[in-house]
Amino acid sequence: MIQPSQADVRRFFCGVYAKARSPAPLEPMEMLVSQWIDEHPEYHSELADVDAALTKMHQVDPNRENPFLHLSMHLSISEQCSIDQPRGIRQAVELLTHRLNSLHDAHHRAMDCLGRMIFESQRSGRMPDGESYIACVQRNATQD
Repeated sequence: MIQPSQADVRRFFCGVYAKARSPAPLEPMEMLVSQWIDEHPEYHSELADVDAALTKMHQVDPNRENPFLHLSMHLSISEQCSIDQPRGIRQAVELLTHRLNSLHDAHHRAMDCLGRMIFESQRSGRMPDGESYIACVQRNATQD
């Protein structure tokens, strides 16, 4: 299993941003990342400067979300849905997308559930609970 460093992740997203604005063809994964980047124009200035992104790597602003973490979560949820892992996530996100009439908004709701599952796992010292994650996304898809 590959475990990229925080710097690797930042270089990757900045590289995709630059490549998408050039005539160079994108690889399939880069195309997916580029679509999520396009959904977040508020991140474009940070993605345009890889050196600044690397310099700011250890600066935490509690009043602003981390664009690299945010985009990584979009990518994770996309990948989870593509392989339906944990089992049921694809249907839950599809239902939520239909309810909200927006894949982007559905991802943001699923991110809240994913973040909660990760937090609970770390807090308890147990493995992540995929069933609670799916149940959270399903609740978001079915609540009025």
